Amino acid sequence: MATYDIAVIAGDGIGPEVTREALKVLDAAGEVYGFQTRRIRYPFGTEHWLATKELFPDEAFEEVKGMHAVFLGAIGDPRAPVGLVEYGVIMRMRVGLDLFVNLRPVKLYDARLCPLKDKGPEHVDMVIVRENTEDAYTAKPEYQDKGGPNEVSSQPMRYTRKGTERIIRYAFDLTRARNKDKKLLLIDKTNAVPAQDLWTRVFADVAKEYPDIKTDHAYIDAACMWMVKNPEWFDVAVTTNLFGDIITDLGAMIQGGMGIAASGNIHPGRVSLFEPIHGSAPKYAGKNVACPVAAIMAASMMCDYLGEKAAAVAIESTVVDLLRSRRLKGVGTGDHATNEVGDMVVAEMRAVAARV
Repeated sequence: MATYDIAVIAGDGIGPEVTREALKVLDAAGEVYGFQTRRIRYPFGTEHWLATKELFPDEAFEEVKGMHAVFLGAIGDPRAPVGLVEYGVIMRMRVGLDLFVNLRPVKLYDARLCPLKDKGPEHVDMVIVRENTEDAYTAKPEYQDKGGPNEVSSQPMRYTRKGTERIIRYAFDLTRARNKDKKLLLIDKTNAVPAQDLWTRVFADVAKEYPDIKTDHAYIDAACMWMVKNPEWFDVAVTTNLFGDIITDLGAMIQGGMGIAASGNIHPGRVSLFEPIHGSAPKYAGKNVACPVAAIMAASMMCDYLGEKAAAVAIESTVVDLLRSRRLKGVGTGDHATNEVGDMVVAEMRAVAARV
């Protein structure tokens, strides 16, 4: 039986609650499909920082490098300076583990979840591939006359050919493997940010190696507009770190909100990180009302990455069946108790397996 070493960072706010349910589902999937996970839990987050002033010590980070995957609940708390814990935990893993792919499926499971008129599951089924280690996010901010009347602050959008090419190549390979419309869209803003011409040129160069893939291009503002108007036009899109961060939240709302959206932070063949994309929502912490569906779907993505394809499909299809049958009323805070959702998914998955 395969055993996978998983680092678990439940984090802040509702993170521990949704993580608990995701791991409950992961355990059930392992029982049904014949694998197990060995979990190492780490306390890193705001509570730990407040108590110790420690973010992510080197010794623990070295341990994580040797694991198969990381599962993260949520990070962020207003008691800490803005961005401190997020950068010290999430960005350290993204950059330190070189997780250059941020993979965001945008898939509508039930028409009633979509805020767009006359759009159903057949219209919303795309993947956004976001570059995850460059751009303004990893550039050093600079200030002149900080706090003064003539203050200037800057943080450059910085791209490398290596970083740009590897994310674009990953997106082409994904488009081919996905085998849906075989259409890859490049999203940038080269008309206003000429430095992004690097993306345009590299995309064109790599496209020559994939003659079976149809390519298209859109500026980020137009892409946002078309995603709302005609989401069915999208198959796979590749974009920069900053623009990817923005457009994936738009995608999350189209598929039903933050309560359902999951992501993978991936370096193929290496330890990779999986998480729901919602925040820590401190005001709901400890109330057992947060929706764990996004965390459960992150566990599905993790199973897929680890090679447990049948388990990944089973988790996803179970959530879909529960939503479409209305046994799962929705994916918002308060639709169900947090533990109730996890229990429903586990029970249904086991019941389906027993019938097969």
